[in-house]
Amino acid sequence: MINFNKAPKLDNIEKYVLEVINSGKTGGDGQYTYKCQKILEDQLKAKKVLLTPSGTSALEIAAMLCNISSNDEVIMPAFTYVSTANAFIIRNAKVIFVDIDKDTMNIDTKLIEQAITERTKVITIVHYAGVSCDMDEIMRIAHKYKLKVIEDAAQSLMSTYKGDYLGTIGDFGCYSFHATKNYSMGEGGALVINNQEDIALAKIIRSNGTNRNDFLEGKINSYSWKEKGSSYIPSEILVAYLYPQLLLINEINTDRINSWNIYYKELTVLAKENLISLPYIPDYSKHNAHTFYIKCKDIKERSELIKFLAENNIQASFHYIPLHKSSAGLKYTKFVGKDIFTTKESKRLLRLPMYYKMDKKDIKKVCYFIKSFYSNIKKSPNFEETS
Repeated sequence: MINFNKAPKLDNIEKYVLEVINSGKTGGDGQYTYKCQKILEDQLKAKKVLLTPSGTSALEIAAMLCNISSNDEVIMPAFTYVSTANAFIIRNAKVIFVDIDKDTMNIDTKLIEQAITERTKVITIVHYAGVSCDMDEIMRIAHKYKLKVIEDAAQSLMSTYKGDYLGTIGDFGCYSFHATKNYSMGEGGALVINNQEDIALAKIIRSNGTNRNDFLEGKINSYSWKEKGSSYIPSEILVAYLYPQLLLINEINTDRINSWNIYYKELTVLAKENLISLPYIPDYSKHNAHTFYIKCKDIKERSELIKFLAENNIQASFHYIPLHKSSAGLKYTKFVGKDIFTTKESKRLLRLPMYYKMDKKDIKKVCYFIKSFYSNIKKSPNFEETS
């Protein structure tokens, strides 16, 4: 079986995890938390990085730092995971969706301004599959209307926009270290804070609203409740699992990009025949190979391909069902403008197996069966070539 995903498993991971367990100091903010945060700060050239229990909790802290409250509006794409919206819905804000760009699957920047009202407070963008949004245009709009920008960079650690790492361009960046991500804690995340004035409050929010962080750093003799907050500190056991991966942060990134490039090269022949569409990478973006996806003709063809691959022991998966069409989306959100591409393109998208140290033979096997599937389609009497 070729699995859709395998979390990174390095030879020395057990060493670090067992060290934490044997120390008895399994709570949060231990030595590996500080080491991981330092690695990320140095790699990203970020002002401050704070590890969190999930990408979701990083988004929730960012929402609190933006002082989101009842009746505020937050603009974002509907093609995303529920966490992007929930971080604001739980604070009684209104989520405003706009359509996506069909090529990148990211928010269509041309539609953002028409969705802005006097209640708009934040633009939250999602860098889908580690491919950057047009950040110059998004930051221009944000400055014009004095809005905050949160980058949902859950899939985007090591991706860049014009040389700057995604997550370090807006006011806040949110990464995920979920089991499906390039670097994994099983469950985990990180918040990147790009404005010095937000760092102190972020630490308080992350520590149940207390100044516990100052206490641990020896700055005060005791700590107390200072602000609203929650338990947003991950276990040191999980962080120890992440640590050796971050020591190889560039090696893992290069390995995945090499796998992505094999997929692209192998499947280009089908794209040239207009049987599938391949990912589009804008000139301003350098991606991290989080996902390799193709686009089928429609949802029927995609479902048939998923079944065909499964019959040949290959796991492949569709992705998000647009949020605005869900029951919660109908209750808590509003879609501004027309849904031209969000639903249509989401029904075409199919993600292929991708993980660190994926065997090249397995990649070529996946491609072989995809080519076989489309070879059979071409032989069908109902097949019509598209221009």
